[in-house]
Amino acid sequence: MLRPATAADFGFIRSLTTRADYAPFIGDADETTLQGWLHSPTARIVIWETEAAKGFAIYREIGEPSGRVELFRIALDQAGGGRGDVFFNALLDHAFRDLGAERVWFDASGENPRAMKIYERAGCLREGIQRAHLWRPALGRAVDLHLFGMLRAEWLARRDQA
Repeated sequence: MLRPATAADFGFIRSLTTRADYAPFIGDADETTLQGWLHSPTARIVIWETEAAKGFAIYREIGEPSGRVELFRIALDQAGGGRGDVFFNALLDHAFRDLGAERVWFDASGENPRAMKIYERAGCLREGIQRAHLWRPALGRAVDLHLFGMLRAEWLARRDQA
């Protein structure tokens, strides 16, 4: 389901990050920035697909001595039908199992309650809120940034319960 992205995926990625309905939630990156992440030893871009690409995510901070990995950007082509839960759990599994994370952390726009519910259902903890922190040019204002995280021990405990 998850595969490494290639430069051929940049059109798909940017088709999501430039959508007007995503403006309050996700930033865009130009192809030069995407290319940098693609070739960085501390970042990974992954594509979630079944028959075709359905979503993408970017991991950063891979290889940090603390074992933390940031799940930096997450987007699906369509919301609903439980796809977000499946996608997000696959991202957590990949971070802990394949990237060797001891801790996965990420943030969410305060204007994205649907995503925050997915994160909480996956067992992630809301660790804090940075009020009016993230400037969204498309909105002309700053939005709250909610910080989330999960530790390897928590991920293992959830897997053992399943």
